[in-house]
Amino acid sequence: MKHITDLPDTIPIFPLPGALLLPRARLPLHIFEPRYLQMVEDCMKTPARLIGMIQPRELPANHAGGAPRLHAIGCAGRLTGFSETEDGRYMVTLAGVSRFRLRGEVEGKTPYRCARVDWHGFDRDQGGVEQDRSFDRAAFMDLLHRFFVSLDLSTDWESLSEADEELLINSLSMLCPFSPEDRQALLEAPTLITRRETMVTLIEFALRGGSDEEMMQ
Repeated sequence: MKHITDLPDTIPIFPLPGALLLPRARLPLHIFEPRYLQMVEDCMKTPARLIGMIQPRELPANHAGGAPRLHAIGCAGRLTGFSETEDGRYMVTLAGVSRFRLRGEVEGKTPYRCARVDWHGFDRDQGGVEQDRSFDRAAFMDLLHRFFVSLDLSTDWESLSEADEELLINSLSMLCPFSPEDRQALLEAPTLITRRETMVTLIEFALRGGSDEEMMQ
């Protein structure tokens, strides 16, 4: 288990809309842009082998170009899987280590973006598996089944029914077709219980046929 004092103050960051990584979860990535190919190569040379996944903020209609602004909170993953295709692309896996708060970017040293980050406030991420003792699995699975049917999605229901609460909630947070802003809300949920409650709200809202504008009213 990594402690805050063991984690670097500066890490490479990968701004990817809609991509969500959570602590103790795994995120497969397909890397093909030259700058991110270099990021992976540089990452493998470091002791921590960390890459920070972070979402860009939605661009305003009058955005004039340049690097998009980023959300304040992301999640760093340790590069644990790597393979290379014949045409030079990388297939990598990140294992979620801890969320972080963005403190500022380091300019000009690499073709990819790097950031100064703060790990404080996310001690829970670096502890043991979280429990959700108020979790009503039967009710949740019924809601999830209705959600998947409404979207014509299929899944391995047996595996889902047997997964522990953290694996189930975090995997669904990463895999379900939520909007980037909804994924950010799931990332920023302080506890597993809060994340599950947020997900239930999002699913119930989707089943009612609501829109983002209605949700904000």
